[in-house]
Amino acid sequence: MTLAPETTDLKIQVRLADSWFTVCDLSALDPGRGVAALLPGGGQVALFRDRGDRLYAVDNRDPFTGAAVLSRGLTGTHRSRPFVASPLLKQRFDLESGQCLDDESVRITAYRVRAA
Repeated sequence: MTLAPETTDLKIQVRLADSWFTVCDLSALDPGRGVAALLPGGGQVALFRDRGDRLYAVDNRDPFTGAAVLSRGLTGTHRSRPFVASPLLKQRFDLESGQCLDDESVRITAYRVRAA
């Protein structure tokens, strides 16, 4: 069976300071996979869409290695909390708060995100 590609005009936006920044089309996000996007100023955001169509956005930079790789991490849940595990050293980051689940002293930026 062939599935028709998703057709939508919805855009993914992340909240930066006092305004919303359009990052990509909703159709660019496959459930369970991350996408990296460049932000104004040169930073990167890792965007995720889960199988329940919830959206998440966190800093793409792994604070333990400095590499911009979190968008390529594995997603899952721990105690009903969604997380992404770094593909390098496997530390898990809560997708809603940015808190590292394996080291309480470490946190990444979690952005407000919406489809508009």
